[in-house]
Amino acid sequence: MFGNILVHLPTELPVRATVNGSISFAQITGAHLDAMAIGYERTIIPLAALGGAAVTSVFEIEQARALERAEAALRIFDLRARSAGISYASRALSAVPAEARRSICASARVHDMTIVTQPQSGYDSYDNVIPKEILSQAGKPVLYLPSVFHGALSARRVGICWDGSRPAARALHDAMPLLREADALTIIAITSAHKIPAESSTEHLEQYLARSGLPAKIVSLPASKSAHRALLSLVADESLNLLVMGGYGRCRLRERLRGGLAGDLLRENSVPVLMSH
Repeated sequence: MFGNILVHLPTELPVRATVNGSISFAQITGAHLDAMAIGYERTIIPLAALGGAAVTSVFEIEQARALERAEAALRIFDLRARSAGISYASRALSAVPAEARRSICASARVHDMTIVTQPQSGYDSYDNVIPKEILSQAGKPVLYLPSVFHGALSARRVGICWDGSRPAARALHDAMPLLREADALTIIAITSAHKIPAESSTEHLEQYLARSGLPAKIVSLPASKSAHRALLSLVADESLNLLVMGGYGRCRLRERLRGGLAGDLLRENSVPVLMSH
């Protein structure tokens, strides 16, 4: 069960999707939310040309500005969370990007799941980097919310992306609390049938879910360069409001998040995606 959820609030990109999605998730699951907003300290002035006092002043100003960005994001979250009456705590801090990554990834390891906004193309922000790093570093599932997400999160109709791999199985296991409450499950075969090991085929997964009291139907997704578009079309046709998908190890994950099905999906997706690896 998802009892304790970490929420990464972006401070340089729009925060509404994460606020609305995380709070509605807490309302439907009863989870406690720990919201963290990190303002990134970026000093671009050539410090070698400055004296000691000037360097200190530049750092202090940048830290103050970074903390202001974090506190602004938290004010939006706090207002909505108090109104919703959920259990939550919040924290604002400033840090250089590398330290921000270490802090939030370490925190994610002691939570059941982390909720983030999916990376947004066209923005040069560390808010786009952290969601990928959490997935590769935390060892826990990550719920990616589209930047266009609005309203309340629902997990009534769930699509399970399946290729018979260990990451797909990990994501399936992590999503079980949500699958048990869903109204309809769709198994989406995301590779050619002959590439899925026979012992972990979509048919075997269907049987496994049925024995667990979770009936599901199978839909095949043809392997192609436009597989993500076919998947998005399937999401619309089946009225899915959540996808479950396996992630990958650090190197392969970065490759897939830059391109491939996972990367294309997170750039263009319109429904939340729960990923694990």
